[in-house]
Amino acid sequence: GRRAQLTNIAAARAVGDVIRTTLGPRAMLKMILDAQGSIVLTNDGNSILREIDVQHPAAKSIIELSKTQDEEVGDGTTSVAVLAGELLALAEPFLVRNIHPTVIVGAYF
Repeated sequence: GRRAQLTNIAAARAVGDVIRTTLGPRAMLKMILDAQGSIVLTNDGNSILREIDVQHPAAKSIIELSKTQDEEVGDGTTSVAVLAGELLALAEPFLVRNIHPTVIVGAYF
């Protein structure tokens, strides 16, 4: 129910927060330990999302959203993940007030 929705929002926000700092002129590098055990320094959100291993279904959905963005457009992978996380974060207070999800989704259009 409601607890699962809030957990999904938290997971999506966590993915967005991980790569948020890779955007813009003050982008920061992230240090990632890849599957082979070597250290990779990058500020490419797409590379980071490819390397991180998540278990939560909502977080996986955000990563898949980013991969689809890359396949279809070739750019905007970081932005789409951050935007999705923020849209869900904006919905959280309304869910806490017991507003039905379909009403919240309708407000985005």
